[in-house]
Amino acid sequence: MTVPPSPRGPVLIVGGGLVGASLAIALDVAGVDTMLVEAAAPRTDAQPSYDERNLALARATVNGLEAIGVWTHAREGATAIERIHVSRAGEFGSVRLQAREAGVDALGWTLPARELGAALLRRLDECTRLQRLAPATLEAIEPFAEGWRAQVRTGEGVRQIDTPLLVGADGTGSFVRGRLGIGAETFDYGQTLFVCTVTPEREHGHRAYERFSDEGPVALLPLAGRRCGLVLTVPGSQAEAVAAMDDAQYLALAQRRFGWRLGRLARPGKRFPYAIQRVAANRLIAPRAVLVGNAAQTVHPIGAQGFNLGLRDALTLAELVAAAADPGAERLLATYAARRAPDREGTMAMSHGLVQLACLPQPWLAPLRSLALLACDRVPPLKHAVLRRGMGFRGQPPRAVLERAP
Repeated sequence: MTVPPSPRGPVLIVGGGLVGASLAIALDVAGVDTMLVEAAAPRTDAQPSYDERNLALARATVNGLEAIGVWTHAREGATAIERIHVSRAGEFGSVRLQAREAGVDALGWTLPARELGAALLRRLDECTRLQRLAPATLEAIEPFAEGWRAQVRTGEGVRQIDTPLLVGADGTGSFVRGRLGIGAETFDYGQTLFVCTVTPEREHGHRAYERFSDEGPVALLPLAGRRCGLVLTVPGSQAEAVAAMDDAQYLALAQRRFGWRLGRLARPGKRFPYAIQRVAANRLIAPRAVLVGNAAQTVHPIGAQGFNLGLRDALTLAELVAAAADPGAERLLATYAARRAPDREGTMAMSHGLVQLACLPQPWLAPLRSLALLACDRVPPLKHAVLRRGMGFRGQPPRAVLERAP
């Protein structure tokens, strides 16, 4: 059965993950008619991106979530990050960042992805200019004079939807990106990320840790109830052996890699592995089409920049569309690509370069790395730049993420 074409032309977002849902909400706030195609049913246990990761949300990200009405549903489960400690195993340099140095109460917040997903679902239910097709799958697209004609399969049959702007928010292996003929560069880090929760012997004091080593980075993120989110990177060749470890063996590995700054680590939660790749689309736009979030760029999780970068994509696009008569106009999309370029390229270069340099097992690099960390910690202009970029204020940020006076 084929459902008749939609009588209007909403902005069509393909992908209902964290970034796609955020964009749909931002467009609804702006009064833009929007349709969201979600492959999964609208439940936190069905959406793959609403998983067990603990997200480090930059301050700019929380500002943006607050501006579109999501944070009110999420703040209860969030834990403030007031300090960040960055170091490398066996080397003397380190960086200590504090919220008070930036004149703010927190540099960011930690929030489980599943809880952010639940907050997004609650906020989506409040939208009035949004149509949601879930579960639904985009099967084909073809261009026509005013935009794209999409064939979307739902439980009721195939629906034809005409849109003046097609948005690919469908993740790293983006179907939309492929159908638009946009290529992507892929870099396999040969690493696997394991995430779980642990309880340290000492209070975390709202401090997050990032520690580098020859084997890859490890992070500890503050959570409520003295818990911490542990992010442990291992070489891909060791992933099966690490996955097969019992809790005691895994804790011993984590302790060796992280150290004893918080005392003994205990009570590990269930572990979840993620293979790590860098995927960067060769361009962000096509005629009346745009890529956002992981469909545009999937970055190494070092520094926890993935969702933060993707939300700035979404909020910048929503800001431009809200002020335009034609959401798919060539000039609008060119402006979007130009505005996102410094943030996107800078963040990708930082995450890629940092993991390559900080984890490179070359003894002669040790003093250079330590001096670089010391400079970032002791030279005020450098430290200010690190603080600002770490909080998500890079390039020309969308207005929604900027600080507002109390």
